[in-house]
Amino acid sequence: MFVIRRIHDDSFPADHVVIKRAQAILREQFSLVPESEVSLLPEELRDPIKYRFRTVLLAAEGEKGELKGFALIRHAPDLGFSLLDFISTATRLSGRGIGGALYQRVREECRAVSPHGLFFECLPDDPNLCRDPSLLKQNRARLKFYERFGARPIDNTAYETPLSPSDPSPPYLVYDPLGRDKPLRRAAARKIVRAILERKYAKKCPPDYVRKVVDSFRDDPVRIRPPRYVRLEKSPPPPVHAYRGVIALVVNDLHNIHHVRERGYVQAPVRISSISREIESTGLFSRRPPRVFSESWLETVHDRKLVSYLKAVSRRLESGISVYPYVFPIRNAARPPRELEVRAGYFCIDTFTPLSREVFPAAKRAVDCALTAAESLLSGHRLAYALVRPPGHHAERKAFGGFCYFNSAALAAERLSRQGRVAALDIDYHHGNGTQDIFYRRADVLTLSIHGHPRYAYPYFTGFEEERGVGEGEGFNRNYPLAETISPDAYREVLGRALRKITRFGPSFLVLALGLDTARGDPTGTWSLSPRDFQECGRMIGSLGLPTVVVQEGGYRTRSLGVNARWFFQGLVETALP
Repeated sequence: MFVIRRIHDDSFPADHVVIKRAQAILREQFSLVPESEVSLLPEELRDPIKYRFRTVLLAAEGEKGELKGFALIRHAPDLGFSLLDFISTATRLSGRGIGGALYQRVREECRAVSPHGLFFECLPDDPNLCRDPSLLKQNRARLKFYERFGARPIDNTAYETPLSPSDPSPPYLVYDPLGRDKPLRRAAARKIVRAILERKYAKKCPPDYVRKVVDSFRDDPVRIRPPRYVRLEKSPPPPVHAYRGVIALVVNDLHNIHHVRERGYVQAPVRISSISREIESTGLFSRRPPRVFSESWLETVHDRKLVSYLKAVSRRLESGISVYPYVFPIRNAARPPRELEVRAGYFCIDTFTPLSREVFPAAKRAVDCALTAAESLLSGHRLAYALVRPPGHHAERKAFGGFCYFNSAALAAERLSRQGRVAALDIDYHHGNGTQDIFYRRADVLTLSIHGHPRYAYPYFTGFEEERGVGEGEGFNRNYPLAETISPDAYREVLGRALRKITRFGPSFLVLALGLDTARGDPTGTWSLSPRDFQECGRMIGSLGLPTVVVQEGGYRTRSLGVNARWFFQGLVETALP
């Protein structure tokens, strides 16, 4: 079992390790590649302008993170082609489907950005060019493998001309049209070949040699060698979706223990199954089990008294019994009552958020999911989704409410803030008062919330535009309260403003509190976003290009909940992973 993921650079420790392992395979299996070229790989990933190629590393990793194989691609956006530089499995792992899966993923990766197709070099299967029988057998097997995908050598050119008479086995230039029927024209081929020789082999190929090879491309369209190993009518293997399994999905497996069977309670377990059923059919997600984190993490964003109270009251209540806050300390707040049930109002901001025996374990597990999702970014994923209930964004440092007990999104932001600056964007219909409260005095976490205006929408007393942060945090909180009725175009205009603010802040990570209660027909909202609107919002947010944790918050119209989530994530992936 393995997954293939894209390594963007060596910014994260886990990606740094993968790059080192890929370099080790290069040294072991490609002994003719000079060490100077191998050592440049991290810099090539970071600096495409300097090396005139946008380098992409695809890593096939096992369940324990071991590198089973990799492919190294060079994109040339200016000329519209891609060059497959290396593809290899780790030692003793050939023949297990890894190479085929990697090449299929390479094709999908290149198809989106390379209208002129994919090129790579392959050693010849001609006895006149390769006189070693064992090597000739390997070359034939390799060319047969690529022929299954429709990739064959370019014919009738001088590309196989050795740089010196002593060079053994000069390579073919192989062309994969990536399933397109459009022929490769001579003018485009000449530019591409010149770019390969001058960019990849700048120190090896003299100008006269480059000119000779380029001028040898005389056929128009370029002639491709007829199939030798696979019947022409045989279809290539079905493509693998380029983004299969790219989003780490962490689901709260204890969410359904917190189920209040009372009329009008919309925060029901069916919400999770409605979403998971739709999104997992896309193939974009790979499930990750939630890790168990220490309870001490809760106190990084919540007051110890709140944590202790929720734990104590959950233990005290009998199963099936729900208690609602009903007395609140307008005066004498410093002296809470003795009875735990009565004391609920001391820690809560409303009268409709129930306490039960299952509250603490369910809410703690939601936190575990959000922290696991955050950790997945640090281990190399670019996108992660904590599909949780109960939600969390209304939970403040010292208070719970709005069906929220612990602030999972805030805990994800807290974890990531130890690695770099974080933007926490809340797009739930209701103001993210908890996240605002927790980070209100901090400058390393930018908090933004787009929500219904508090004059008519919960939580009513926070979310005004003038709330900008205090102390060091002044200017690092932004609220965008909107009218009770707003068009999708107007909503996206405001979202664009928030995203520009995030871009100016320059964070290393994004935590997105995803509320789907902005949808048409949601029982807790008044807006009318459609599935296509959610897709466009996903595209806009993905265009930030940031490693992103999405934490599920509201959304209560179960008939459309999963569909809206599916369209959102499809839009997110379209732009977040170019």
